Amino acid sequence: MSRSIQALAYARPSALTTEGGTGLLGLETSGGLTPVGREAHPQFFAGFLSSPQAAARGLLAVADVAAARYYQRTLRASLDPVVTAGGDRLRFESFSGCCGVYARLDVLPEGLDGADTGHGTTNVDVNNPLREALSRLSGDEPLHLRVGPDELAVTTLDGPVVEKKVPLPDRWLRGFAESQVITAAFDLRAELSAAEAVRFLRSLPRTTTTAGSGSGGRAPLWVVPAGRTLRPTTRPVPGAVCLPGPERLAALQRVLRHATALRVYGPAGHDGAATAAAWEVAMPGMRLTLTLSPEPSRGFSGEGAVLEALAGDEAAADADLVSVLLSWEPRIDIADLAAQSGLSPQRVRAALTRLGTAGRVGYDAADAAYFHRELPYDAHRAEARNPRLTAARTLLADGAVHLHAPAATAGSGTATVRSGERHYQVREAAGGVLSCTCQWWADYRGRRGPCKHALAVRMARRDHTTTAGPTTTAPSHTTTAADSTAAAAAGDTR
Repeated sequence: MSRSIQALAYARPSALTTEGGTGLLGLETSGGLTPVGREAHPQFFAGFLSSPQAAARGLLAVADVAAARYYQRTLRASLDPVVTAGGDRLRFESFSGCCGVYARLDVLPEGLDGADTGHGTTNVDVNNPLREALSRLSGDEPLHLRVGPDELAVTTLDGPVVEKKVPLPDRWLRGFAESQVITAAFDLRAELSAAEAVRFLRSLPRTTTTAGSGSGGRAPLWVVPAGRTLRPTTRPVPGAVCLPGPERLAALQRVLRHATALRVYGPAGHDGAATAAAWEVAMPGMRLTLTLSPEPSRGFSGEGAVLEALAGDEAAADADLVSVLLSWEPRIDIADLAAQSGLSPQRVRAALTRLGTAGRVGYDAADAAYFHRELPYDAHRAEARNPRLTAARTLLADGAVHLHAPAATAGSGTATVRSGERHYQVREAAGGVLSCTCQWWADYRGRRGPCKHALAVRMARRDHTTTAGPTTTAPSHTTTAADSTAAAAAGDTR
């Protein structure tokens, strides 16, 4: 796994203190982007929390996920959460070390009291002493929250006094890109009252997955609405929502005493295969959401949902235009963006998907809307380090793609891709989905995005449509599905 070192510099450690009977929660910020550009220690909020205990436990839940691995648990995982200020709310986000769980705490306008909320994105320091202090917080005494340095720290700061250097896997960055594309296709599938939410979540099995054992030999668990609650089932019946690795919802236990409802979001349909789903606990003035990947052993980084958006250049120019119109909106209005940009709503959505692949927008299933953020690291890495996309571009550059006429001019039909010593047949099915005779397609049938051969064909067709020039030729020998097992043995599986 490719890693870089992320240096997070803070003016001082985050801390929870008491002054005059009022709790003071100071969350220190690292370098991040704001409307005036990059700042070393931006300040986003200074005011009171309406529900102090709920907010403290929600923040702990996000930190729990950032410090956890739900697969291959022996490996270390720890990265400070990302916070985005959207003018009226604060969003705290994190990924698990295995990239299979995405956590987000949304502190909504009604959860913040007494001050304006700024705009921007940065990391916040959540250290062990702070975690212990937040865990001991009791009662609902007033709690003042400061996100960013106070005036004293600003005026006396000679340089960072706290610096964390943490390994930042490329797949963690890609997880932000993949999760927003996947959740944008979610709908509300079930809603439970507070009492039913507590009963259901506490009834789930808490067995852990053995390191390196995938799903531990267990079939995915499903839940189906049954009256006022959810009924677990091992069969993917119509209307069921997938719950693979239910122990990965453990962080929700932190906030159950404050829950007012439980909402479950998932895709509109499935073919019996495991799918991702989002589990949201609503609380007074805030909500905590955990989004689970389809299997404990599958991180969001490998799902391939963003590959189609990255494969072509037609949305790139639109994304550049739309990006200058964003201003950390908590809810992006597609119709308003269409009016400002002169683009159709469909092209705006495509542009937002493209921006999401760089981590510049996220998606909130509860609002059914995108929101603006700017991750405090190189946003282009998710694209540059994607192995399937890189491989597809190499195939195209090597002249390995042959589009069969007359389908090439019609934008459909078949194509042949030479990859190594083998040749693969790529065919367009109903709905524009490209199938392939490689092992990747045989294993996943498009559930984890297109293979590198299909991506290369998609890019070749777009180039052909744009230039109307001659297509690259290659030998027309094709490989059947029966040959793909040998291809896997040769390492050419994607």
